[in-house]
Amino acid sequence: MKKIIFLLLISFISKAQNLNLMTYNIRYSTKSDGVNQWDNRKDHVAEILKYYEVDICGMQEALFSQITDLKERLPNHNYIGKGRDDGKEKGEFSPIFFDKTKLELLKSETFWLSETPEVRGKSWDAAFPRVVTWAYFKDKKSRKKFYVFNTHFDHMGQVARKESAKLILKKIKEIAADKPVFLIGDFNGTPDSEPIQIIKNELIDSEIISTLPHFGPVDTFTGFEAKERENSRIDFIFLNNKNIIVKKHATLSNTWGGLFGSDHHAVLVNLKL
Repeated sequence: MKKIIFLLLISFISKAQNLNLMTYNIRYSTKSDGVNQWDNRKDHVAEILKYYEVDICGMQEALFSQITDLKERLPNHNYIGKGRDDGKEKGEFSPIFFDKTKLELLKSETFWLSETPEVRGKSWDAAFPRVVTWAYFKDKKSRKKFYVFNTHFDHMGQVARKESAKLILKKIKEIAADKPVFLIGDFNGTPDSEPIQIIKNELIDSEIISTLPHFGPVDTFTGFEAKERENSRIDFIFLNNKNIIVKKHATLSNTWGGLFGSDHHAVLVNLKL
C-alpha cells in the first residue's frame, strides 16, 4: 500500500509542472529610436527569455526581421504567427514564441480583430489592422493541454478596443470551449477601462490570484524612461480557470547600462496547470 501511495504521489508531482508565461511588447525596429533602436536591444530581449526560462512568450510590435533575430538567439524556441498586413511576413506580428523542448504545438492560427476576422483588414475606428495569434499546446511532460491567445489592441480606436474585446471572447469560446486558456497581450487599456472590464467579466486577471504579491513596477509602459508612468498598466495575462495556480506575477524592469529591452516592461507569471 505504501508503495502504491508513493507511486501515486510521484505521478501527481510529475504532472504538476511549472510554466513560465510572458507577454512582451518588444517595440518596433525603427532607426528613429536612436540609442534605443532594435540593434541595441535585441540581445537583451533574448537574454530576458533565457534568464527567466520563459516557456511561452506572446510578443507585440514584432516585425519579421526582429523575429528572425530572436530565433537566431533562442535555439530552443520556435514561434507561430502571421504579419497583419498580408497574412505572411509584412507588418506587425503578434507571435507566440514557445520552448519546443518542453511543449508540443498541436494547432495554431491567426485572425484579425475586425468584423471579418478571417479576412485581412480593419474595422470600426481602428487606426491599423490588428491580429490575434492563438496556439494549442501540450506539455510534453505533464501531457496537459491548453490554449494561448496573444494580441495587440489598437492604440487609437476606442470602439475598436471595445469590439475587439467582445470578439476575442467570442473566439475563445468557439475555439477553446472549456479547455484552459490564457489571453495575453498589450491591450492599450488600463484595468478600469471598458475593454478590460469586458474581458474581466469572463476571464481572470492573473495578478489578482497570484499566491505571492505582485513583484516589480505596477505600470508596464515606460516609453524607454526610467521614471514610472502612472496609470500605464496596459499589458496583461488573463486566464479562464480558477483551478490554475498562479504562483508569481511580475513586471520586469531590467536595464543594461540604463538601456531597457523595450519601451514596455515584460510581464511574467509562474503557474501550475
